Amino acid sequence: MEEKELKAYEVLEQLNIPYKKYTHPPVATIAAIEELDEKMEVMHFKNLFLRNSKGDKHYLVLVDSTKKANTKLIAREIGSTRLSFASDERLEKHLGLQPGAVSPMGLIYDKNKEVEVLIDKDLTFQEKVTLHPNVNTASVTITYGDLLRFLDWCGNKRQFVEIP
Repeated sequence: MEEKELKAYEVLEQLNIPYKKYTHPPVATIAAIEELDEKMEVMHFKNLFLRNSKGDKHYLVLVDSTKKANTKLIAREIGSTRLSFASDERLEKHLGLQPGAVSPMGLIYDKNKEVEVLIDKDLTFQEKVTLHPNVNTASVTITYGDLLRFLDWCGNKRQFVEIP
């Protein structure tokens, strides 16, 4: 087990957040996860790592997996310049993650709290959520409330956004 995965479980245990763990072959997309034979009890959500046009602001967008996130609309809602996907190097620098493993758990490594979390308002209707523990060979299911508790512990700025 990778050190970054172990760190994710350590933090969940430190916060007394119960979780159900699933191991699976490497998956980099929601479509790949849905093709797995594993029957996970809840929906995954998309995790998009974006940057503004200057490259001085970074956002982790948590969006319902059934939606297609429109970066122009998100930028307009948060009052940002144009948003685009951040490079693999920026992902590694800010969240310590590799492509395909983007997850809120990467916020553990954002020591300077430089990444703002944007949460799709429709996720609030989920009882449970499933996410990667910093690797794409495992997934964990936690309650939505515990996800918010984890985000509180991380201390990054966050806001809820309307994603049509």
